[in-house]
Amino acid sequence: MGVEQVVLVDNSGAPIGVHNKETVHGTSTPRHLAFSCHIVDQNGRLLITRRALTKKTWPGVWTNSFCGHPGPNERLEDAVRRRARFELGLSVEEIVCALPNFGYSARDPSGIEENEYCPVFIAKATSTLTPNPDEVAEAQWTSIAALATATEAAPWAFSPWLIGHFPDLLPILSDSTGRRDDDV
Repeated sequence: MGVEQVVLVDNSGAPIGVHNKETVHGTSTPRHLAFSCHIVDQNGRLLITRRALTKKTWPGVWTNSFCGHPGPNERLEDAVRRRARFELGLSVEEIVCALPNFGYSARDPSGIEENEYCPVFIAKATSTLTPNPDEVAEAQWTSIAALATATEAAPWAFSPWLIGHFPDLLPILSDSTGRRDDDV
């Protein structure tokens, strides 16, 4: 297996090159393609995870279900399936790109910068959860309303990408699960 690469992009998300994944994140990280995914179960609950303490960026913070980087020429939906299996041991279906143009830049306490064009997906879980301890310290199913309350009350406990995209995702999540915030 070769060196894993990420896709470098311009501010509109158009590919402009590739870079070694192991060395792309640093104090001056080039803009690159990533994705975030929220998993919903049959009861309309969301899966949130706490990043493993060994993660290079934002170790131990709570975030959406999982994130990842598609490889060169890999479809985003295929990357979502691949990372769901790798991080959570989970099969997913009904993958929908809910926020196709989300992007962010943030610096973690160690000085490492994230600089990602990061479409946000929603997918439905179709198997049991078996988190990879190298990726996930904890996993918890929660309601949309509870996550909204928690991110507003303690934004420092969550990843900057979740804090950045969750307000725009709330109405889409409510529509996709068939629940209003006050139902859960």
